[in-house]
Formats: sequence, structure tokens, C-alpha cells
Amino acid sequence: MAQVLVRQLSDQVVNRLKKRAKEHGRSLQAEVKTILEEAVPDYEQAWKRIQTLRDKLRRSGKAFSDSADLIREDRDR
Repeated sequence: MAQVLVRQLSDQVVNRLKKRAKEHGRSLQAEVKTILEEAVPDYEQAWKRIQTLRDKLRRSGKAFSDSADLIREDRDR
């Protein structure tokens, strides 16, 4: 697993990170790791899940309208 070193953080930032980590019951390292993971979501995996859901809905036989078409219709009134 890779490591990241962040240099020259101000003491204020480190103190805020430590406070936040304590509030969440985590170590400073775990808090920073969580912040970074949440900041860079796995969009590829998200799109795969979306496509799987779309395929499942299509196979269910239900018809779903395109919301963009509905919005256009509403604007044209």
C-alpha cells in the first residue's frame, strides 16, 4: 500500500485534524486517511453500480421516462 507525506502543515491545521480525529474516535492517521478517501471517490465503481441498477430495472419490464424529457416538456408550457 502506498504512503503519502505532507510537508509544512501549519500547527493550526494539525491541531484541527487531531480534534476532528478525537471527535470521530480515530487516530490522526486514520482521520487523514478517511478524509482523503472521501475526497476522491471511486467514480468507476459508482458508474458500474448505476449501470447494474439500470439493467435490473430494464429487465423488470417497467417503463421509465427520461427525466430530461419531462423537464423540457414542463419548460415548454
